[in-house]
Amino acid sequence: MNKLKVIAIAALAASVAGCVDNKVDKTVDRFVDAKDLSQLRAGIWVDPNGCEHWIIDDGIEGYLSARLDKYGKPVCSGIAPPNTAIGPYKSGTRVGDPI
Repeated sequence: MNKLKVIAIAALAASVAGCVDNKVDKTVDRFVDAKDLSQLRAGIWVDPNGCEHWIIDDGIEGYLSARLDKYGKPVCSGIAPPNTAIGPYKSGTRVGDPI
């Protein structure tokens, strides 16, 4: 009987989780030095397949988004070797990176 209660509670929690309002402005950094993401400097990280991603390291937080051309296809131009990050992606914050 106890096992059945746990399953029922888990099912209820899972069904209610979909009702949470997730309308949060994701263009704003919400940490210690909160600011609009457009005020941070992005760099480029090249993944193991050679495709590029925008990257921002804001101290403890980080942001990553695939670089896409105007047709929505990944940009894989060979700007840097695979598994390499280039550019000022750690600029724009006074929070140090603990790693």
